[in-house]
Amino acid sequence: MCAKVAIVYNQPERSRYADMGEGAAIAGVLEEVDAVEKALAELGYDCFRVPLSPPMNRVRDIISNLKAELVFNLFEGFDGQPETEAAIAGMLSETRLPFTGCTADAIRLCTDKIRVKDILAANGIKAPRHLLVSGKPPPSFDLTFPCIVKTRSEHASHGMSEDSVVHNMRQLEIQSAKVSCLFGGEALVEEYADGREFNALVMGKSKTEVFPISEIIFTTPEGKPRILTYASKWDPENDYYNCASRQCPAEVEEEIRRAVADMTLSVFNLCIGSGYARVDFREDSRGTLNVIDVNPNPDISPDAGAACQAEVSGLSYNQFIERIISIAVEESHGN
Repeated sequence: MCAKVAIVYNQPERSRYADMGEGAAIAGVLEEVDAVEKALAELGYDCFRVPLSPPMNRVRDIISNLKAELVFNLFEGFDGQPETEAAIAGMLSETRLPFTGCTADAIRLCTDKIRVKDILAANGIKAPRHLLVSGKPPPSFDLTFPCIVKTRSEHASHGMSEDSVVHNMRQLEIQSAKVSCLFGGEALVEEYADGREFNALVMGKSKTEVFPISEIIFTTPEGKPRILTYASKWDPENDYYNCASRQCPAEVEEEIRRAVADMTLSVFNLCIGSGYARVDFREDSRGTLNVIDVNPNPDISPDAGAACQAEVSGLSYNQFIERIISIAVEESHGN
């Protein structure tokens, strides 16, 4: 008898993201669900969908009553509530069922980009200098312009636009106030690294593998910053759309490839531990690699970077999905 697999994900709904013109990323989860469901069926699993919607007490009831032998976790957090991604992983761990992806602790840690930066710094891993700002920068502000203004906890490039890179104090005040207002709390301000951008998929538990690295090739319009904005991923009508392409494997010197792979493994061991994750890097003006983001449970749609890197390593999409499952099973046996 084949194993029964529940595919857990957040049901796309009208939200404040849609009101800001950033609803496409939320609906995009269904493409991932479709692909994973197809792969599981082809692999012989008996799978079914479990869409989740607020409130959390109802979600807890659904998860605690799952009739499955394994859970494929594609939940990305409810709209405007990034902390719920870790909460759902915590609920899944309480069921004692094997579930794919990272642990609640790893997701919770990586949702707070400041905590991640503190851990990296304590272990000698370079990241851009940063500061939290809610509006007017404090008198102690000593970052060097240009800077980039990000949300503290969101993912999928929410809040990222060409205005995110600021060159003076006035632009910084305007953008940090906007991000703080739209996404709540404080904005994360970093010194902007304008060099080459790389990322790498890493997955495993007892045995960890770093997959062939990718480089993001930017063809942004003249005068616009070389960044992955929300529009570059989700808005075909925007000038930024299709202005960034993925090259995998990246055409880099062996020294850079080795450095990215080694740093990726170190970050995974420090912040993730088991499951699968993507680590993003930027070179600064001196060519030094900086970690700019750590992403537990990244998008695994067939056209996403993680699946591409797996394919370059020799895995078919179905084999990639099977590898994710095998790690989940190993994790459950280790608990």
